[in-house]
Parts: sequence; structure tokens; C-alpha cells
Amino acid sequence: MSGFKLHTPFPPAGDQPEAIKELTKGVKDGLTHQTLLGATGTGKTFTVANVINEIQKPTLVLAHNKTLAAQLAQEYREFFPENAVHYFVSYYDYYQPEAYIAHSDTYIEKEAQINAEIDRLRHAATQALLTRRDVIIVASVSAIYGLGSPQEYEKYHVKLQQGAKENRAALVRKLIGIYFERTNADLEPGLIRAVGNAVEFMPVNERIMYRVRFDGETIARIEQLDPVSRALITEVDSAFIFPAKHFVTGEDERERALSDIRSELDEQLAKFKREEKLLEHERIKRRTLHDIALIREIGYTSGIENYSRHFDGRSAGEPPHTLLSYFPHTKDGSADFLTVIDESHVTVPQIGGMFAGDRSRKDTLVEYGFRLPSARDNRPLTFEEFEERTGQTIYTSATPGPYEREASAPPKGQIVEQIIRPTGLVDPELVVRPITGGVPSNGTIYGTVFDASYQGQIADFIEEVLVVTKHGGRVLATTLTKQMAEDLAEFLRKKHIKAEYLHSDIKTIERIEILTNFRKGEFDILVGVNLLREGLDLPEVELVGILDADKEGFLRSETSLIQTIGRAARNVLGRVILYADVMTGSLTRAIDETGRRRNIQLAYNKEHGITPETVRKEIRDIAENLRTEHQKTVHELLTLDKRMYEKDPTAFVKELRQKMAAAVEELDFETAALIRDELYELEGTKPKTKTKARRRLAS
Repeated sequence: MSGFKLHTPFPPAGDQPEAIKELTKGVKDGLTHQTLLGATGTGKTFTVANVINEIQKPTLVLAHNKTLAAQLAQEYREFFPENAVHYFVSYYDYYQPEAYIAHSDTYIEKEAQINAEIDRLRHAATQALLTRRDVIIVASVSAIYGLGSPQEYEKYHVKLQQGAKENRAALVRKLIGIYFERTNADLEPGLIRAVGNAVEFMPVNERIMYRVRFDGETIARIEQLDPVSRALITEVDSAFIFPAKHFVTGEDERERALSDIRSELDEQLAKFKREEKLLEHERIKRRTLHDIALIREIGYTSGIENYSRHFDGRSAGEPPHTLLSYFPHTKDGSADFLTVIDESHVTVPQIGGMFAGDRSRKDTLVEYGFRLPSARDNRPLTFEEFEERTGQTIYTSATPGPYEREASAPPKGQIVEQIIRPTGLVDPELVVRPITGGVPSNGTIYGTVFDASYQGQIADFIEEVLVVTKHGGRVLATTLTKQMAEDLAEFLRKKHIKAEYLHSDIKTIERIEILTNFRKGEFDILVGVNLLREGLDLPEVELVGILDADKEGFLRSETSLIQTIGRAARNVLGRVILYADVMTGSLTRAIDETGRRRNIQLAYNKEHGITPETVRKEIRDIAENLRTEHQKTVHELLTLDKRMYEKDPTAFVKELRQKMAAAVEELDFETAALIRDELYELEGTKPKTKTKARRRLAS
């Protein structure tokens, strides 16, 4: 494949040219750790894109949450439209890990809801890494969790070649052998069906359908079809079809693994017998023998990932294969790719904290006979293992943490500052006001005078919101808890202010849709907790309100406050109000650092005659790539029908229900399902994710 080719309508500006030059030189000089200390809105992603273009290496970009990862993936796709930019995050919409609470004798079964579209994107990412070098993978910390062996995944592909000797039955067997499943219904990723003299299937990494036509014992044609209209897209001479699952094991390897599992079971049974743990002895015996029987008969059992060490042939304690294993390495085994850790002050601690939590839960399951000791090796990487597998790394943050600063110290690294924005924008004006009302007429805080009529932070904030939203500006508000965010949004709506809340309980696609609608102006104020802090690119925001800014802690630390202040740095009218009764150390340091950067920026603008301009950024629906075809259709229907619903909700819902009933009578279940899901969205009655499954155990 050809190398990276950067597309951009504008050249680097401000501090970007020097930062690009220094970081590129650092990579070429072999520096292992570099930090890009970039103020919010200075274009850190654009700077890194230029570095990637200069060094021409496959790149892993790590982000600390799915929303930020989706936004970064969209930006990199715009910079590199001719190259492979993929999105790799956890494919669970809902995940409750298996656990045991000893003091209450409560066993919690694993419960998961997989997002098929995100699973498709994960396969697209790994397949790109195995077939080309001009690849950027934007990932969450899911990248450090266990994934099947890249060697096995690549080995068991099926190659299709026009004119090759093959028959329909043999091709079906081959595809089933790499975990495709047969169906007589509509095709979805990972399914196949035989139709006449052809085999139709949908790979797990694409949104297209393949039809392989046979002429006797020969492949006559390989066609790519639109999965909805079934219209012919193109005809290809050959195709490589990878397995439908990342965990792939040949039959011989499976028998060896089952033998190893049985040997480990015998050892654990002997241990429990010596310790006179009769309940644990019986529990692990029943469970493991049941799992072995299922794997031997159907190739799968719930929780099969707990036996991954045996299937991979790894030794006890040896780290699992992860996404990092799919990236290219040199002959001596060192990483031949660049790692970029975005918002590193959050992402680095997150990477470091994954192993301990997982290990604690697994130890309990092993101790009480729910899992064999090898279950501990189905785990995320430790931070040390992560470092060993990543090689050269660039950390990007407006507030680098202690680890990045120490790792980037000379001679093995460097810290590059990027304070000046290409747009000339300066850090926002800061105002500190008291939380409580009734301040004496001579009361002051941070130079601001208030009188006894001051009603407190909520009343004051609402007045400020009304001023900003009157001319179309947007507002962010940060609270300390999820409940506070929900309550404040509801209170604002009662005041006829269009508001929504956003926090971690909201699913990935919904979070992204809320942010997109916020930028579009469908509502004026977005209320959130920690999720609002890092990496959200919202140039329409004119005002940020930080409630209870003096409550010293993680959410109101110096780092958190600087990040939150940065949300107003992309708009020329940007302003931040911090509500505080006490000037904490974190609050003072955050204000001082913002003032330092603001003074540098103002001086630069004055010297170069620059007039600041608000960032202009096209509003794109970054959730589009995460939706299934069904979800896309429902989304389109909602867009078309929303105005009709708002005019007369009762009549419109009644009409939709009649259409749904008519579709069912005609056995048109697909149309009925689309109307049903549209009704769910319009009425806000979409079924919630089921609650945790718990079971009381007999002692």
C-alpha cells in the first residue's frame, strides 16, 4: 500500500510548526517518550497527524473513553481519507463481569450485551493491521485486554479466487470452520446461506454481502452486493475472508487445550481435597466438566475466555495476546509503530489500574471454586507489559501527569509546549463567584463584589445562561454527581431552558448523539460530571459554569479545573464562572496557570497583529459509523417524522401504531420492527438494559 497522505485545507500555524518539527525529530532520533503539552484548542490532533505523515509508521492512538475515541477517529479520517483509520473499543453495550461476594454468599453471573456494529469495526481494525501499513487505530483501553492470537487469526482465513477449483458444499464447510454460521433468513455479519448454485455471506468486517457463483466445481464469479437492495456493487477476482471470531483454534489445538484443562482440574481438585474444601471441590468439578463437554461438542461455552491460556498454549502468568500483538514488529520483536496516548493525564492511570481490579475479582472466583487458576491469565496487560509492547510514545495533554513528565525528561525524552492557537484564541476569561447567597454588600471574592441580593450559584448561573442562549450561544455546566446533573437539567427545563444531561450511564451511541445535537443547537445547555472534561471539541460553547468549584478532590483538582476551563477556549466569547466560597490550592493554581497561558497568548497576538476568531468546525454525526443498518433507518425516520410528532403527538403515534399493525398482518416484520423502534424513541419508552443477574448459593 502507499504511505500516509495528509489532507488539510490549512497549513500549521501558531506553535504547531515548531511542535511538529521537534516531535518528528524526537521520533527519528529514537526518543522513547515525548509529551506534547498543548493548551486546549491548540490543535494537538492536527500536530500529531503531521508527525504521523512525516514518520510514515502505523499508529495506535489511545483515548480514555469511547466518545473521545469516536471523535478522534473522525478527525483522523478527515486528515487521512486515503488511508485506513479504524475504531477499536469494547464491543459491550452492557457488561456485568462474573463475580462472587463471599460475605453475602452471592454469585453474580456474567451478563453482556454485544454491539454487533462495534464488533464489526474491531474486526476491520485487526484485518487492516494484518494487510497494510498505512493504518491508524484509535482505541480505548480495550486495546490492552485479551484478544485471539494474530497468527492463528491470519492462518485460518479462506481465500477465494475466480476460476479456482471449489464446490459449494466445500466452501460452506470452510466458512463454518472459521466460525461463520448458516442461516436461511437475512444475512448479518458472520452468517452464510446457500442459494441455488451460489453461496452468499457477509464478512464480519464489512457492510457488504458476497455472492460466490459456481460453474460445476469451479468458482465462476465473486460478486459484492449491497446488503439492503442486493444491487451489484462490483465483481472481484479474489477475496480474503478472515474468521468471524478473534479467538480461533484448530481441532488438534482444541484437543490439546481440553487435555490441559482436565489436568489443571485434577490438580485443583487435589488441592481442595487436601484443604478439606468439599463445597469448592464439588463446585469446580461440576462446572469444569460441564464446560469441557460443551467445548468438545459445540466448540463453545459461556465463559470460554477463562480458558484462553490453554487454547493459546501460554504458560501460567504469561500475558495474553491483545490488539498490540496485531501491530507490526521488527525481527528482534520490538514495536515498529508509534503510540499516541491522548489526554494522557487520565489515560495513563486508567491503563495502570486495569490489572489490579481484574486480578482481585479473579482471585475470589478461584478461591471459592468458581474458576480454575488459569482464569487469572484471561486479563488485561500490566502497565509494565504495556510499556514493553508499545515502543516510542507521544503523550498529549493540556495537563500532563507526573508519569509523563518524568518519562519525558531528557535524555530519553522531551516535553514540547504548544500554547499559541492558530485561530489567535486566548484562554477564557475567569470569574469566581460565591456558592451561597446573602453575601454582605462589602463581600468580595477574587476581586468581585456582591451584595445581599445575590441568590447563590444556581440562580446566578441561570441568569448568565439566559444572556448567552438569547443570542444562540451554548453553555456547559459541571456538577459533582450524576444525580446532581440529572436534577439540574430537569430544573432548567422547568425554567423553559432547553437542557440535557450527560454521564457515564448513557450508552456510547446515545452520548455521541447528544453531543452532536448540542452542537446543532437542538438544546442550549449540557450538564455533566467528569465526562465533560477532556477532549470534547465544542466550539459553540461560550460559557462554562463550574458548580461547587471549591470542593477539593478528583473532580475539582488543578488538572480537572484546567481541563474544564479549556472547554470555553474554542470560542472568542469564551468565559468561565467558577462558583466557590473558598480559594482552594487547586483553584488558585488552575487560575494562575490559565492566567500565565492567557498572557503569553495575548502578547503573541499583539506582536503579530492577530484578531482572535472562533473555531469553525463542520458538525458531523460521529455516531454514524457505530450504527447498524436498522439503527440508521430508525434514525432517518426520526429525523423525517419529528416535526409531525411535535405538531400532534397523540394522532401521529396512533397512525404509526396502525401502520405497525398493518405491517405485522402482511408478515412484513422488518418494517414493523422499524416502526416499533421509532415509537420507542419518540415516546421515550425504550426498554432499559436488564438488571444484574444474582443468585443466592446454597451453603
